[in-house]
Amino acid sequence: MVKQLIVGDAKHELTSTRRILERLPEEHMSWSPHQKSMTLGGLATHLINVLNWQIAILQHPEFDLSTVQLRREPLEKHADVLSEFDANVGKFEKLLAESDDKTLDEEWTLRHGDHIILREPRAIALRTFGLSHMVHHRAQLGVYLRLLDIPVPGIYGPSADEEAQEN
Repeated sequence: MVKQLIVGDAKHELTSTRRILERLPEEHMSWSPHQKSMTLGGLATHLINVLNWQIAILQHPEFDLSTVQLRREPLEKHADVLSEFDANVGKFEKLLAESDDKTLDEEWTLRHGDHIILREPRAIALRTFGLSHMVHHRAQLGVYLRLLDIPVPGIYGPSADEEAQEN
């Protein structure tokens, strides 16, 4: 049952994330709403990184942030964002299909060197560090689109843009 819940949840969230990424305006990939905020391209790239971390949750018993490059150069091309996202969704779905409830119940650790950040079953790590983390940054991306006056897709129902089109 745990696997069924994760598969359904992941499918919805990954599909919704792709719908946001499809709307990225390439001419604004270096735009940022504030000096402390990531650029549009940086935030889109971070969503791909979060998906890579979900893959790592399924592949490895732990993830050490001190040995992983957290930042990378933001992708600048819309096609590159979608291509890498789609390829990683394929990897993630394959690994998830190969996993079972026993695997999802195994302990997984997030650390930074010797400092343990969290230690929990893979299923919970996928939900919190993986999917919820992705949802958080996807919502930020929705705000960026709104600020750029780009129609925001509905995620859990129609958005204000989709409602306006229906009337």
